[in-house]
Amino acid sequence: MSSAAPTTHLWLREETKPMEHRAALSPEVCKKLLEHGGFEITVESCKERIFADSEYSEVGCKIVPGDSWRQAPADAIITGLKELPENDQTPLPHTHIMFAHCYKQQGGWKDVLSRFVEGKGLLYDLEFLQDDKGRRVAAFGFYAGFTGSAVGINAWCHQQLHPGEKYPGIKPYPNEDVLIAETKEKLAKIGKMPRIMVMGALGRCGSGAVSYARKAGIPEENIVKWDMAETAKGGPFQEIMDVDIFVNCIYLSSQIPPFITQKQIDADRQLSVIVDVSCDTTNPYNPIPIYSTNTTFDNALLDIGSSNPKPLQLCSIDHLPTMLPREASNQFALDLLPTLQQLPNRATAPVWTRAEKLFHEKVASMATTN
Repeated sequence: MSSAAPTTHLWLREETKPMEHRAALSPEVCKKLLEHGGFEITVESCKERIFADSEYSEVGCKIVPGDSWRQAPADAIITGLKELPENDQTPLPHTHIMFAHCYKQQGGWKDVLSRFVEGKGLLYDLEFLQDDKGRRVAAFGFYAGFTGSAVGINAWCHQQLHPGEKYPGIKPYPNEDVLIAETKEKLAKIGKMPRIMVMGALGRCGSGAVSYARKAGIPEENIVKWDMAETAKGGPFQEIMDVDIFVNCIYLSSQIPPFITQKQIDADRQLSVIVDVSCDTTNPYNPIPIYSTNTTFDNALLDIGSSNPKPLQLCSIDHLPTMLPREASNQFALDLLPTLQQLPNRATAPVWTRAEKLFHEKVASMATTN
């Protein structure tokens, strides 16, 4: 008498990061997983999430109270986007899928990994789920660049239209058409176009930044597109000082010379807005070493101190795609779907076995890293 194959239980937790409206699993993808078979999906209620609880229940998910994942069955795979609250150091006995931001030795990385060690849990970091060619199977990169470019252009417009006034808080937009129309309206009032440089323009993130600039009506000649060929000589780069807006979209994997220095921004420059989409704020190799704190949707821009009287403001929001939460979540979840369908066979599926191996390597590195 044969027994049925065990069901893979995904538990979508409530996001606790302020202003996070995205979801790792969209209702559409939950529906596809349940139709695929072999899955059970529990969804925590979340008022901030762009998708209503009813959208999940209608496709067959079980709805439970928010922040109840700690009491989830031992075999449940806790699934989310952003990292868990820093003020909670309790051991983690479950398997988690999320962006943990701890594999590149970011601030507090050992504290994060230690929770898994103590609880005998396992981390599958979404940033490091990679195919056979080393490419991420799913990423928010395009919409991170897209919305980063939007903030950069809108911030520049605000400097022109309302000099000296604080940039208003950012709220999520129902769709990208509304966001684009708002930017076009501001640019029309100013009557001139900024020059924008996108660093990492050939990647997913950079292509998103370039796409938004084009859709907002920025002329092609005003969009400076740099990638590895242009940065091969090593920074700092005077060319960044000669544009109005600089959008950094690179993927940092090793130490590189800084793109910008304090000496440069103290000197004569055209630059007045930086959007650091990459947000390697606490990384010791941060190529924009003129700031050390992330900004938020309520306080999107940081005033960078300079002896140059011309203002320089920087955006370092680390979850920009939540400005367009529905589009960004749908795209990400659909990209992730084929990999999620391999979860029942994760002991042999290459994406998952590589991710588990990497987790154990990072845990082992804690003993040899100061």
